[in-house]
Amino acid sequence: MTNAQMSARVGLFFLLGVALIWVTFEALSRGSITREKGYTLVARFPNLKELKAGDDVRMAGVRIGTVSGTRLAGREAEAVLLIGKEFVVSKDARATIAMAGLLGGNYVTIEMGDDNSGTLADGNQIPTANTPDLNSMVAQIGDIGKKIDQALGQFSGAMEGGSGGGLMAKLDRLVDDNQGRIGEITTDLRDITNKLNQGEGSLGRLINDPEGYDRLLAAVEEFRGASAEAKLFVSNAQGIIDQVKSGEGPLGALIYDEEAGQSIKIAAKNLREISDKLNNGSGTLGKLINDDTLIEEAQSTLRKVDRAVDGLADQGPITAVGTAASALF
Repeated sequence: MTNAQMSARVGLFFLLGVALIWVTFEALSRGSITREKGYTLVARFPNLKELKAGDDVRMAGVRIGTVSGTRLAGREAEAVLLIGKEFVVSKDARATIAMAGLLGGNYVTIEMGDDNSGTLADGNQIPTANTPDLNSMVAQIGDIGKKIDQALGQFSGAMEGGSGGGLMAKLDRLVDDNQGRIGEITTDLRDITNKLNQGEGSLGRLINDPEGYDRLLAAVEEFRGASAEAKLFVSNAQGIIDQVKSGEGPLGALIYDEEAGQSIKIAAKNLREISDKLNNGSGTLGKLINDDTLIEEAQSTLRKVDRAVDGLADQGPITAVGTAASALF
């Protein structure tokens, strides 16, 4: 092999090595060197969740850029997103960190948003939303498992019990102590069911007698009718009350009409004055009620009339008239 052939082979291997290194670097950098530069957006998260430079930025599952870098911003972390210049991100779009799979890496996913809200420019901050990662979900599942274990332990302890026995032991003792009573209750229930099947008693007749069932339905219908009449009565009473409250009708006018009330007061006052006069003996009727002299005179006059009538039995009309006149005067 000549020196020229050796040099050619070394040069060929060198070119192959450079090409292999270039392909490997392109694969690892995901084409960030050959791709044209776009514009950057800043996404701030409480935790980047193992997000690193070179991870994808996707919208609706389509890769639109990469994470160019990460940095701390006070108590939070920021991811600088390098978006291709041919892609547009709306101002109301939100960025979240998603998992590519259980064994895959994380990536940033961006919602579509509304086109009418405008677009984000280079260096703007995109709104973000925090989502639970695999580690937090595994921790929560572990906490739930611990709580389930504790609950099962408590339940098992309650069932097994301590020195006094658990729930099952107490139930066994309760059944053993009351076995006779349980048998009596079972026998009574069997007798009751037999009576019901044979149509004995009120309930048995109601179950087995169609006429009794029909009478019960009739009674229920009558009760419904009575309840409807009661509702109608209550409605009418409410209407009367409403009329009285509104001052309609004689009773409403009597209660709410001031003139009628004043007239009643005057009439009651007049009646009280008349009763007072009668009690005091004023007037003819008062004297007649309270003066015994008038009663005695009237009785004396009636006795004279009786004697005059007795004396007229055998006398003529003229004599009778004269006798009556002399008796009276």
